[in-house]
Amino acid sequence: MVNQTIDTEYIILENIYDSGERNSALRQRDLAQIAGTSLGMTNSILKRLAQKGWITIKKLNSRNIQYAVTLEGINEIIHRSYHYFKRTIKNAVFYKDSLEEVIRSAKARETAAVILVGVSDLDFIVEHACRHYGLSFLKTTESETAGKAGGQNTLRIYAESISENSQDAGNCLYLSRLVMKQAAAVR
Repeated sequence: MVNQTIDTEYIILENIYDSGERNSALRQRDLAQIAGTSLGMTNSILKRLAQKGWITIKKLNSRNIQYAVTLEGINEIIHRSYHYFKRTIKNAVFYKDSLEEVIRSAKARETAAVILVGVSDLDFIVEHACRHYGLSFLKTTESETAGKAGGQNTLRIYAESISENSQDAGNCLYLSRLVMKQAAAVR
């Protein structure tokens, strides 16, 4: 719950900053919708951000409130953005290294092609590794297509959103395993 609150704080803080840059006022209801929280939780977060000195709250009239990010708030946005960026790069390197090892091993087993089944955020890494190791690469959104196109010399990689199928034996990898492995390592 702590990480969710921290991320929600960041989302609200960043959106207040962005709205100030665009000269468009955001209401608490707008911020709640953007952050995916209740109106009450958003109100609590806004009070906490004000107590920390990261935003100012100015009552314009009986119905409208203006929020503005302070210099300390801008510094917090920069600090958190940097840490999110570092974590993203670390994750990308982990996925690249892991997938390149899978593709390299497949090539060593004389695999001729890789089929990516489903929509994946990691597809560009898989495609790059296939090119690097000289394997054919195919993407499909349908499992049936992968089963028909894939032979013994084909590695099937299933997107993160596809759950493991115990009936699918053989030369395959579920990206959900890789994602879970990385999530466990980050904790």
